[in-house]
Amino acid sequence: MRICGIKLTHDGAVALVQDGRLVFSVEQEKRGNNPRYQTIDDLDAVVVALMEHGIDPREVDEFVIDGWVGAVDSQFQVLSGAAPITLRGGPYIEQHAEGLLNSHDGFGLMLDGRGFPYRSYPHVTGHVASAYCTSPFAKAKQPAFCLVWDGGMFPRLYYVGSRGARFLECLFPMSGHAYVVAGHHFGPYKRTNYTSWGDRSIAGKVMAYIALGSVDEDIVAIFRELYEERFAANATLTYEYSGDVNSMNASLAVLHSFFSASMPRLETKSPEDVLASFHCFLERLLVREMAIALQRHSYLPGPRNLCIAGGCGLNIKWNSALRATGLFDAVWVPPFPNDSGSAIGAACSAMAEDKGFLPLEWSVYSGPALHASEVPPGWEASSCRMRELASILACNKPLVFLAGRAELGPRALGGRSILAAATSLGMKDHLNGIKLREHFRPVAPICLEDRASEIFKPGTPDPYMLFDHQTRVKWQDKIPAVVHLDGSARLQTIPRTSQHKVAELLVEYEKITSIPLLCNTSANLPGRGFFPDAAAACQWGGVEHVWCDDQLWTKTLVTY
Repeated sequence: MRICGIKLTHDGAVALVQDGRLVFSVEQEKRGNNPRYQTIDDLDAVVVALMEHGIDPREVDEFVIDGWVGAVDSQFQVLSGAAPITLRGGPYIEQHAEGLLNSHDGFGLMLDGRGFPYRSYPHVTGHVASAYCTSPFAKAKQPAFCLVWDGGMFPRLYYVGSRGARFLECLFPMSGHAYVVAGHHFGPYKRTNYTSWGDRSIAGKVMAYIALGSVDEDIVAIFRELYEERFAANATLTYEYSGDVNSMNASLAVLHSFFSASMPRLETKSPEDVLASFHCFLERLLVREMAIALQRHSYLPGPRNLCIAGGCGLNIKWNSALRATGLFDAVWVPPFPNDSGSAIGAACSAMAEDKGFLPLEWSVYSGPALHASEVPPGWEASSCRMRELASILACNKPLVFLAGRAELGPRALGGRSILAAATSLGMKDHLNGIKLREHFRPVAPICLEDRASEIFKPGTPDPYMLFDHQTRVKWQDKIPAVVHLDGSARLQTIPRTSQHKVAELLVEYEKITSIPLLCNTSANLPGRGFFPDAAAACQWGGVEHVWCDDQLWTKTLVTY
C-alpha cells in the first residue's frame, strides 16, 4: 500500500509511505537553495519527487493533501504544468471532538496529465498523526496526550491511542504566533505596522535574544494582569475560533492589543528583559494550564505520555519545562513538529483512518539525496578519510559536511551541516559572521551520546535538538563556542555506533582532541533551505573545505 502525502502551502513537501514505512519526505525548501517555507505551486513537483524514487503516480494507491485555513474546507490554487486548477481540501481544525479523521474526498489532482482522487484531513490531524505515529508510544502500543500548538491556533490537547484520537480542550486562547508578535513590539525586530502576521521567521531569533535579558517579576505581573483582562476573560475567543481567516485575524488583533497595552507600562524596561519576562509568563501559563487539564482528564487510562507538535514544538525551553514538571512519564517531540512534517502527517492520517494510529517505520535522514554537481572553478577535489577530516577540524578550520540524504525538519543534524571545533569562543562569532547572523544567535553542539551527560545537564539522549540542556561549569571554558549566553545549549546527541558518517567523524575527532563534540549549524544561504549539493556549498564559499560523501573539496588560491 503506497500513500503519498502532500503539503501544498508553506513548508510544502511530498512524502511517501509504503506498507507502514516512510520511503521519503522531500521539503521544497531543500531543493535548489529554495527560500524557507517554500510552497508547492505546481503539481509537477509531486511527479518529480515520485519519479526520483522510480515511482509513477499511477503506482500510488492513495493521495492525501494536508488541509489548510478554512472553517469547513480549504482551497488551493495550483498549476499542473501550465494549467491552473483549484483543489478543495480539509479545514484547519476538526469540526467536532471526534472529527480528526473526517476527510474531504475529492478528484482532479492532476499529475502528469492524469486526474487522481485524493483525501484531505484537517491540518491539525497531520500534526497529531505525525507526532504520535513516529513516537515510541505508538511502537509500544501505549496511548498518549498530544499537544498541538501552531502559529494560527491556540494550544490544543488531544488524546491518542491505536484505535483513535479525540480533541480534549484548548489550554488557553493565545495563538502560537504570540512569540512573533512579541518580537514585533519589543527588541531588535520591532516594527511599526501591527496589522499583519509579520515575519514568522523571527520566533527562533527572539528565543535566542532573550538570553541577553533577565526575568523581571514586575514585568511578569503586568503580562499576567493583561492576560486576565484580554484573554482569560474573553471566552468568545475560544468558542468562536473555527480555524478560518476571520477567527485567526481576530485572535491576532487581540494579541497585538495585548502587547500595545503593555508598551506604555514597560517604557523604562529593557527590551531583552521584557521578552525574557514574557517568555517566563507564557511558559508558566502553559505548565499551569497543562496540569489543570491533566487533572480534568485523569480518568483516561494508560501511562501519562505526551507528544508535542505544531510550530511551537520547536521551542526547546517549553519542551523542557513540560518534561521537567513530572506530569508525564515520557515526552516525545518529532524532528519535524512544525509544518515540515505535514506531508508525513497527511499520509499517516490516511493510514490511521484505514488501520488505526499505528507506528510508522522511519528515519530522520529521509530527505533529498545528494546529486552529482559541477563545482565552480577554484576548488580542488581529493578523497578524504574521517581521520584526515577530523585533523582539519582540530586545526580550528570549519567545513561544510554533506552526507547521504538530508534530514527531515528544519534543523541540520549532521547531514547538511557546517561543523567546527568548539574550543575557541571566536568560533561562534566566526560562524555567525559567515552566515550573516546576529551576534547573540547560538551555535549548537553535536555530541557523542555516551559522553553527553558528562558535559551537559541533563545530557540525556536528544537526537533532534529539541530540549534545553545546561553546560556543566567545568566544561564551559573548554567548549565556549557552543555555550549560549545563559549557559544553555541546544544539544544534539548521536550514538557512536550510528552508521551515519557524522558519528564516525566525531569518534575520530575525539581520538585526536579528547573532546566528543563539534559545533553544528545548518549549511545554507540566509533564508534558504540546506545546500542541495557540493556545488551550492562551494558557490557560497564561506569556508575553505567542503566534504561531500567521501570527497573533500578545498578552496584554492586563484592566480591571474
